[in-house]
Amino acid sequence: MSFADLYTSGEHRRNLAHFAALATLASIDGEISSEEKILLDRFASKLDITKAEYEEVLRKENKYPIDSTPDSEKRLERLYDLFKIVYSDHEIDGEERILIKKYAIGLGFTDEKADKVIERSIAIFGGKIDFEDYLYLVKH
Repeated sequence: MSFADLYTSGEHRRNLAHFAALATLASIDGEISSEEKILLDRFASKLDITKAEYEEVLRKENKYPIDSTPDSEKRLERLYDLFKIVYSDHEIDGEERILIKKYAIGLGFTDEKADKVIERSIAIFGGKIDFEDYLYLVKH
């Protein structure tokens, strides 16, 4: 197995963990609605989740907790990973945003902090940051 294979499998495991946590969030209120299924299908495609992995994650007896951490940098890293995936198609819709907020809260952000981090992340990933923020990001 080459080094590249090791990196890809590690990345895929992270993607699978993200997908599993999102699927758990989608099913938290019981059954997965048709809108949630469409959203999960989109995330599965973006995350390169195979059909077998998808089916395994969605089995009723499988619930995958979101691994919260007191380390704010690790929480931000997990959200960053998810935003890279969400913005792979250069846009975010309302359903994705709702699921990301649930994910952020599951990671340990407060409701208010989750909103703030998500707004800033959308501005950054969407290319809609003002000059002062750009200047700060470039300098630091």
